[in-house]
Amino acid sequence: MIHEECGVFGMLDTSGEDVARTVYYGLTSLQHRGQESCGIAVSDTEGELGAVRLRKDMGLVSEVFGEEDLAKLTGNIGIGHVRYSTAGASTRENAQPLAINYIKGTLAIAHNGNLTNADELREKLAMTGAIFQTTIDSELIAYLIARKRLESKSVEEAVALSMKELKGSYSLVVMSPRKLIAARDPYGFRPLVMGKRGKAYVFASESCALDVTGAEFVRDIEPGEIVTVTSEGEVFSDKSRCIPSEKHGHCIFEYIYFARPDSVIDGISVYDARIRAGKYLFRDCPIDADIVAGVPESGNIAALGYSIASRIPCGQVLFKNSYIGRTFIKPGQSGRENSVMLKLNTLKHAVEGKRVVLIDDSIVRGTTSYRIVKMLRDAGAREVHMRISSPPFLWPCFYGTDVPERKQLIAYNRSIEEIRQITGADSLEYLKVERLKDIIYGSKNICEGCFTGVYPDVREKGEEK
Repeated sequence: MIHEECGVFGMLDTSGEDVARTVYYGLTSLQHRGQESCGIAVSDTEGELGAVRLRKDMGLVSEVFGEEDLAKLTGNIGIGHVRYSTAGASTRENAQPLAINYIKGTLAIAHNGNLTNADELREKLAMTGAIFQTTIDSELIAYLIARKRLESKSVEEAVALSMKELKGSYSLVVMSPRKLIAARDPYGFRPLVMGKRGKAYVFASESCALDVTGAEFVRDIEPGEIVTVTSEGEVFSDKSRCIPSEKHGHCIFEYIYFARPDSVIDGISVYDARIRAGKYLFRDCPIDADIVAGVPESGNIAALGYSIASRIPCGQVLFKNSYIGRTFIKPGQSGRENSVMLKLNTLKHAVEGKRVVLIDDSIVRGTTSYRIVKMLRDAGAREVHMRISSPPFLWPCFYGTDVPERKQLIAYNRSIEEIRQITGADSLEYLKVERLKDIIYGSKNICEGCFTGVYPDVREKGEEK
């Protein structure tokens, strides 16, 4: 299973209303982006300067926050975060948002992404006296902004100066005592949107968080842009860090898997992109079968697209147990149970005697695919044909996606036929690399480094990065 690092949410209500509950709902809608830890930091733009109220812990949003917790988080400006660790250990100390006190006051930050020059920055900051409390990239960004603030006129100027030294992916929401700031890296690896609800301004990783909180979508934050909202409701945009759109590198896997299907990212519907991926899979890799089905939940919409194009009925062959959370006890090595069967079970009456086309978003190590194919065969499937709505993973990701090192990837040094034999499927086909831009109408420049080894900010093969 591929994981994304995190999701961010920020809100400033210029009418003075508390925002913690809305941040809570926003984070709940972004829970798919990270289930290991979460947190909310709030302040009052009219209250004591620099008084930040913060709660964060390991667990889901609903596990970490109760009514009493939200009641204590009073303030009309706040930011929130949900996390899955790709850089830094999975510990409470690494949960976000991060809040720091420094000579200019306070600063809180939530970050989605991964810095490629983190080691270099950490050494540079440590040599000038920085003492780190976490092992995550986000703390480096917070320290850098705090230091740049000492030589700048405003916190947004400090963010701009810090961006000159940051490499890699970052979508940020930054809370100062009187301002809420959103910033996106110049390549636009990770999504970030802006919304408005009454006199409140909202920033979020995905548009679905705006829908859930009743905010109206305003626009995407442009790659390289910094947007500042003041406590008086003034909105300022700084695009001095923006680069030409042909150099952008939007993560294509946001459309294939990460984002919720009801989100719209950089003007493209995630749902529509997945439908097109399924249609292209049939167009390029047709097969005669009795039923098309997705591996829940990530393969369902691409399966519908395949069904529409092929006119093969779309159905359900696997049942997903929605009550298996992140903390369930995994069986021991000697146990006969396995974690795949705890989460998925076959619908035998839908499978027995059928030729099944099974759609999934990716194959990483291959273990899960093998077990699912075996489950379908044990349930009586006559044939199992796998179709994958992304190309084979061949390279690591440096920008916040939890793609294992190359040697752990099943596609590394193996042909598609060899992968098919390992999974046990009757046939196996992947989405073609050249179709990646097609699924988003070719309207955006994308990062496809995990498939091709060519990265937007380096333009070289991954081993040379």
